[in-house]
Amino acid sequence: MSDQEKMVPMKLGINGLGRIAKLSIWHHVERQYFSELVVNIGRDVGTSLQDIAGFLEKDSTYGALHTYLYGCRAGRVIEELDEASGSMRINGIKTTFLCKERNPSKIGWRDHRVDLVVDATGAFLDPTVPPDDPKGSLRGHLAAGAKKVIASAPFKIKDKSREMPADAVTTVMGINDSDYDPTRHLVISNASCTTTCLSYMVKPLLDYFGADRILSASMTTVHAATSSQQVLDRSPKSKATDLRKSRSVFNNIILTSTGAAKALGLVIPEMKRIGFIAESVRVPVTAGSLIILVMMIQDESLRNPINREKINGIYQQAVKHFPEGYLVYSDDQNVSSDIIGLPRAAAVIEGHENHTRTSAVRINMESILSACAYIDSLGEGGAGASFDVTQIGKATAEGKASLKDKVLEIPVTQAVIYGWYDNELGSYTNMLGDRTVSIAKML
Repeated sequence: MSDQEKMVPMKLGINGLGRIAKLSIWHHVERQYFSELVVNIGRDVGTSLQDIAGFLEKDSTYGALHTYLYGCRAGRVIEELDEASGSMRINGIKTTFLCKERNPSKIGWRDHRVDLVVDATGAFLDPTVPPDDPKGSLRGHLAAGAKKVIASAPFKIKDKSREMPADAVTTVMGINDSDYDPTRHLVISNASCTTTCLSYMVKPLLDYFGADRILSASMTTVHAATSSQQVLDRSPKSKATDLRKSRSVFNNIILTSTGAAKALGLVIPEMKRIGFIAESVRVPVTAGSLIILVMMIQDESLRNPINREKINGIYQQAVKHFPEGYLVYSDDQNVSSDIIGLPRAAAVIEGHENHTRTSAVRINMESILSACAYIDSLGEGGAGASFDVTQIGKATAEGKASLKDKVLEIPVTQAVIYGWYDNELGSYTNMLGDRTVSIAKML
């Protein structure tokens, strides 16, 4: 804990007790910035407060909380359980659990003097839904007394005719966190674990080459299992369209979808100009995920093309320009378990595996002449073309004839970059904690 982050007399509200909520508690009791935590579960858990303590104390992926905090010789750090108040001390931080209300507008944040809430349920992601919606909404937290609310997932606006509200913003720490305006923004999305990693893989290349030279991009995330998947095969839910979600996570590689490409455009607006495809594959591991990013870059020369050393060098330099620990470059031969728990690393670039291939894209000039003739036929301004066709369009007949049989060769490099990320504690939750503290400091 730095001198700038000494404990402040401020409470943090957390809505939910799933994976991200549980690990957020781990993060904040270790960080010791907030003097108290108030966690809304919205239902009874087990038979007593001791069952909540047991859930928080042990984790199948990350081990015991006290070991995480202090090492293998540490003793239990959860104490002073009080059934009457629903509170306990976790590593010295008073933590109160609320078990009555699931609708955010009915949670007593005002009564508990909570100004900042992290909603980690994944159930309330539409910033356009009003606070009094009977099914609940993200804005309900504001009606219940919170001044700001952070969603631990990307926004999802169900009504496609509606635009993003002016008081909502999506940020990734170290990439566009300065987009947050404390005087205007009330609801903040911390994007997703995949978007966070992807943004740290894309930004260095975008800064170096510029958006105009990146012709297209695609990514596949090889993603660890999540609690939305099924332990064993079960019948699909009513009106389910993706039948694979009902198949056993233990026994299958499962194709699914990801909104990372769309969310990336909110975090790095330049990417909206570049064609981008994003795919996701779920695999049977509990944590530790991988992004395989493929970028098509317009090169300058076939004789001295962009190569693996160039790409790796860009990332090695970029490490120095991001907040410490957010971007990691590695020449090791890593596997997914090596990344689990790695603090604050949004992306671990696997330099050993990155590679490139450069070739010439051959364009027949006859097709260019046909396109120019079509644009000329549309009159002044053409079809909104982004290139100047004046010289070709006004060329003499002899000049056009000389171009007709020519072939234009454009060097293009395909770069493949590998980036690891801990989709739970190490990467996403720790960076969510950084975002939470940074917003708290501006309240």
